[in-house]
Amino acid sequence: ADINCMRDLVHSKIQWNYVINLCGQDYPIKTNKDVIQYIKTKWNGKNMTPGVVQPLHMKHRTEVSHREYVRSGMSYVYPTKNMKAKPPYNLTIYFGSAYYILTKEFVEFTLTDARAKDLLEWSRDTYSPDEHYWVTLNRLNG
Repeated sequence: ADINCMRDLVHSKIQWNYVINLCGQDYPIKTNKDVIQYIKTKWNGKNMTPGVVQPLHMKHRTEVSHREYVRSGMSYVYPTKNMKAKPPYNLTIYFGSAYYILTKEFVEFTLTDARAKDLLEWSRDTYSPDEHYWVTLNRLNG
């Protein structure tokens, strides 16, 4: 969903510089003007994707394939016994929040770069890929 919205945003005529993804429980207590001023002052030209190298106790999320199980209107994700291939381009997987502030340039990068596309495809059967996708891409050199 995030990527589909980003594609729409990149092709829109609206001028924008950052995408902000908040969780459903986050309620902005600052005005849009205050938020923009903070971003320009503290994060000007940078993404905010907090995270660390994937901790050992979280490796199971990306080392085995996961599948969605739906029954009686309920769904959950469970691990399979299928080991995943190593990440594309020998990427180091970082782990962090699914919530972020991303620059327009970074959004355009994620939509066009082969590494970003390949990491997205590789991530499809991981557990909660949004917790490693953005933070891993943000730590690529260059």
